[in-house]
Amino acid sequence: MTVEVSRSLLLHLPELIEIQRLVSHAAKDLVRVEELVTVRHKDLSLPVMALEIGSKDPKSPAFFLTGGVHGLERIGTRVIISYLKTLTHLAHWDASTRELLARVRFCLIPIVNPIGMYLGRRSNGNGIDLMRNAPVEAQAGSRVGIAGGHRISNRLPWYRGSVGAHMEIENQAFVKYFEETFAKSSSVIALDVHSGFGAVDRIWFPYARTTAPFPNLQEVFLLNQMLDKVYPHHIYKVEPQSASYTTHGDVWDYLYDRRRVAGGSVFLPLTLELGSWLWIKKNPRQLFSGLGIFNPLLPHRTSRILRRHLLLLDFLMRAAATPAMWCQGLGAHYSADDIQRMANARWYEKKAA
Repeated sequence: MTVEVSRSLLLHLPELIEIQRLVSHAAKDLVRVEELVTVRHKDLSLPVMALEIGSKDPKSPAFFLTGGVHGLERIGTRVIISYLKTLTHLAHWDASTRELLARVRFCLIPIVNPIGMYLGRRSNGNGIDLMRNAPVEAQAGSRVGIAGGHRISNRLPWYRGSVGAHMEIENQAFVKYFEETFAKSSSVIALDVHSGFGAVDRIWFPYARTTAPFPNLQEVFLLNQMLDKVYPHHIYKVEPQSASYTTHGDVWDYLYDRRRVAGGSVFLPLTLELGSWLWIKKNPRQLFSGLGIFNPLLPHRTSRILRRHLLLLDFLMRAAATPAMWCQGLGAHYSADDIQRMANARWYEKKAA
């Protein structure tokens, strides 16, 4: 699809133009593009686009990459664009990259919330936080503050929407795309890129709504073990999201539970939460900018962030392509019960203590 380039779009949403240009310059037939929905707000009309590279076999294992759920967190979309550039350029000349892509479906939605990003706000055009908007309630007894989702007013951040309302159009399109695209996939690893929390880069796995252990905890543990072995000096803190806070309305919780009830194959929804507090510590003036709380503002720091996560995305792409290899390779030394015990000890029993 083609987005009409205007001065306003170049000024407020250059990421969308950059994605379009990248796709147009990619190798012929390498990148397939689908417009999931057109989102309208006043005189704005912007697309939510899904891109797909690699295998067209619906049963292939898949790697699903998303960003821009919160419009203020532009750095997540830029990290995705950076990886997309690397991958498409490698595919021009590197046979091993093309062989990898022949085995895995790589799907991405770089900007889930284009209106919010254009307007420079966390929410979408209706003032609703898309990651608090799914019909999911936090576990009874969970301490969910206002940041975990509320129904007070869309004038406040983290607004979930009114009781009984349908999910926002962006989320409806997102859920429909996910469930149709990956219905037959042999396995799915997803990574949603965010920023704005903590001083370290975290990889979160579900749940956001409860402190109960994640049903696919063994697979997450084995994936984490492999990451530690392949990149022993990596920078990420891997933990359940509920170790930091719990929320209502998490879309990934919603998708995971629906797939599990339907009897789908293994699905690992992960979140990369970039530690923006460190950027603020190094440059306190960022506190006086709305974007500065969620994004690095200095050019050299932005470049560093765009380089920093390429190894992780490449690792997840390779892990997604061959899930049986790393699961069997590491799991062969331990029983399923042993792996479950080790995972519980690492992520849940310490917290309880």
